[in-house]
Amino acid sequence: MLNVHKEVKRLQSHVENEPALTGRIKASPSNIVVEHILKPQFDFELIHYLPYYIEIEKILTTQYEQMGLLTSEDKLQIHVLLDELNKEKLLACSEENMTDILFAIEHYVEKRLDHPVPAWHMDRSRNDVQATAQVMFMRDQLRHIVKACLHFAEVVLVLAQTYTEQPMPGYTHYQSAQVITVGFYFAALNEQWIKGTKRLQRLLDELNECPLGSGAMAGAELEWDRDEMATALGFKQPVRHALSGIASKEWMLLISGELTVISTTLSRFLTDVITWGSSEYQFIDLPDALSGISSAMPQKKNFPILERIRGKTAHMLAYFNDFNSAQRNTPYTNLVETAKEGGSHFYPMMKNMMDILTLSSLVMTHLSFHTERLNEHCRHGFFGGFSLANLLTATFHIPYRQAQVLSGKYIVQMIQQERDPLSVDVQTLTTLCSEQGYDIQIEAKQLRQMFEVEYNVWNKRTAGSTHPDEVNKMLLLQKEEIQAQYTLYENWIACWRR
Repeated sequence: MLNVHKEVKRLQSHVENEPALTGRIKASPSNIVVEHILKPQFDFELIHYLPYYIEIEKILTTQYEQMGLLTSEDKLQIHVLLDELNKEKLLACSEENMTDILFAIEHYVEKRLDHPVPAWHMDRSRNDVQATAQVMFMRDQLRHIVKACLHFAEVVLVLAQTYTEQPMPGYTHYQSAQVITVGFYFAALNEQWIKGTKRLQRLLDELNECPLGSGAMAGAELEWDRDEMATALGFKQPVRHALSGIASKEWMLLISGELTVISTTLSRFLTDVITWGSSEYQFIDLPDALSGISSAMPQKKNFPILERIRGKTAHMLAYFNDFNSAQRNTPYTNLVETAKEGGSHFYPMMKNMMDILTLSSLVMTHLSFHTERLNEHCRHGFFGGFSLANLLTATFHIPYRQAQVLSGKYIVQMIQQERDPLSVDVQTLTTLCSEQGYDIQIEAKQLRQMFEVEYNVWNKRTAGSTHPDEVNKMLLLQKEEIQAQYTLYENWIACWRR
């Protein structure tokens, strides 16, 4: 830790003796500023941005040649020097360049040219170069996320296909409500997931605009071919407005916002899966390699990976709030350092999201269900109340709300008598109906069918229902949509590489 008072004295005593780095600033940055601001930024850009900076410098040098400001030999020599750049060489000259990576690149090349090239770096600003590298980094990170999202959708699809006809209890208000299937449930996860992935794909396309040529904020004075530079860097087009090119960091909000939405959705599904792993339900299982133990209770098999994934989804909202807080009430006129600090958690956010996707795909690949346990739970639950009410109305013309009351009274009496749902009591039902003035003639077989698990699964007739045929239709559509998204993704990457 630096001594602040000593550092102040050093600055006061040496400021007059420091070499002039610019026309305005005579002293090099304070060691405290270097340690806490400049060096961390330099190290980050050295790891993550250096390839982009070198690529950008080559494109700009080619533009100088096309404008007749340097020769082809000059360009070739600069490109050779840029190609030999690496982390070690830039670190070695970082202090003499205000611990700024772009200054370091510029000075490294200039010192090694065999003759002066005065026009190199003419009409240039670090602002649009930094903004371009940031967007290129964002683009790379986002494409990895999109591909991982598509893989996760594939994994969930396989899981749903495996259990298309497997009944399970569906819950409303934390209580058993209707029989659904495991496949139906995970088809719902994929419905939401595919929509979220499509939105990310649209962002990937929408944000693929190049800030290069925006200058410091008002554009440049030379006739830079911004369309050509954008194409050379794999962008769809240049950012249309110069100030927006370097000042807008909306892409952080858009990406973090979408990732927050899909993470929140995932956390809700994970909450169900965590519940199903409890000792009260015991519906699911994971391999031992993905499970945990209790140090005090050796009989337990825990699933901490599910809790950790769900915990990681919470960080996504925190990242979004961080970016939003850094940008709101910030002037739109360019504040480069505010943007750097405000986006300092962008990479940690993307890494966290990749962790979520990697772990979630691993879980869904190995998740299994105790089918007999599910069947038993469905058999012993009175899930046929809804069907019975429909039957009383459709067949015996009892007003529907009254039919619901009678169905409920019948089930309550069966539960009080500790009867199995399939151990029906026609007399109890007919008596209840008679007391309300309704004379029904129902057979035990007909009443029993209302509480059969298979009937409650297969009797759904609407599109999008839990009926296995409908689930299979949905899964087929999802498979086609996933493949279409893969094709779109590959086409996008192909255009980008050109």
